Amino acid sequence: MDYVLNILMAVLDIVNEMSPYLLLGFLLAGIMHAFIPDGWYSKYLSGNTFRSVLNAAIFGVPLPLCSCGVIPTAMSLRREGASKGAVVSFLIATPQTGVDSIFATYSLMGLPFAVVRPIAALFTAMIGGTFVTFGDKNEEEGEKADGARTYSEQPHLSFWDRCLEALQFGFVEMMEDIGKWLVVGLIVAGLITVLVPDSFFEIFKDNTALSMLLVLCVSVPMYICATGSIPIAVALMMKGLTPGAALVMLMAGPACNVASILVVNRVLGRKTLMLYLAAIIGGSILFGFGIDYLLPREWFTDHLSSTHACCHDVTGWFEWLCTGVLTLLLLNVLRMKLMHKSACSCGHDHCSHDAHHHHHSHCAHDSHEADAGHTYTVHGMTCNHCKNNVEKVIRTVNGVESVSVDLQSGIATVTGDDIDDNAIKEAVESIGFSLEN
Repeated sequence: MDYVLNILMAVLDIVNEMSPYLLLGFLLAGIMHAFIPDGWYSKYLSGNTFRSVLNAAIFGVPLPLCSCGVIPTAMSLRREGASKGAVVSFLIATPQTGVDSIFATYSLMGLPFAVVRPIAALFTAMIGGTFVTFGDKNEEEGEKADGARTYSEQPHLSFWDRCLEALQFGFVEMMEDIGKWLVVGLIVAGLITVLVPDSFFEIFKDNTALSMLLVLCVSVPMYICATGSIPIAVALMMKGLTPGAALVMLMAGPACNVASILVVNRVLGRKTLMLYLAAIIGGSILFGFGIDYLLPREWFTDHLSSTHACCHDVTGWFEWLCTGVLTLLLLNVLRMKLMHKSACSCGHDHCSHDAHHHHHSHCAHDSHEADAGHTYTVHGMTCNHCKNNVEKVIRTVNGVESVSVDLQSGIATVTGDDIDDNAIKEAVESIGFSLEN
């Protein structure tokens, strides 16, 4: 019982530190989503040049996309005509950091980590994208742009509608996408803080390379979001992990996982996959050694000490208020998931309560939708970014008038005249998912 209580208290201390910055980051993420025009990013990513690689890295760093959500987004950019180098640059930069994780990093790990992290993401993305661009320099342009299409424009929205969309995206859809992984990261951090002995990492004290190898073996294949990795890195540093090894976790963990590796291999090819992994692993190790051997250790540990000390101070009312708001938002996401699951198993004709997304998802057994169009099952979707990109790419198929995808069931309902099932299948598979009728 004491262990459980200690773990809960450790998690609560971390949440109180992070919650104000998380809420601010989610708000900024929503503003970026609502006010930056659809297709604006991909407009600057075409062309097999260094400029497209640089643009992709700059665009990707502030975007709050996790390593699962960035996959369909990047594959969509490729379908629109972005070069392989730009796509790889975007794939590397985007999941490593974002406006939300930058603020959260500052809150728990201090200004130096918050500055180094996006710089490292930008650098590794540029290196990876440049390698791919150089390797593809002699390839025909036709292969690069094969199948490229332009998505339909978004309807015009008023300023206040965009404000509502920003709140919807930041505090509902993003919570739905990364809320689970954020909670997992906090719980893992609490477990590490309480259960891992303070002397555990002493065996790696004089061997930074071995510490980084251990972190890479754990973080590369598993999924961990940019924000959820922060409390884990803090907990490990408190147990003796070097700042450089902690940065390796912050970079390599969010940047790739088994799912992203498989998709990159299938859509972009094995050569591109090797360059993609080499840039992530090599860049994280390079910056990790740079922190441990070139920069003062105190830059990265002083804030950690104050964070650890403040856990024993009285938390202010503002931090408690932010923690309460964050908890309510997470509970709201849980409520929506439970309502959706309950309604989808009730046998009723309508499950339209899942209309909190602006795309208005519907359950698989909604008889009116089923009678009005074709239904397909899409495999591999894990978040709202996946769902939105599937909807976008299906709309590009000739004859499609409307499409609605339900994230929970994986059912895509498509209406229109003379719909080609093979064209739908090819479109969905072009962004890394699979589809069956």
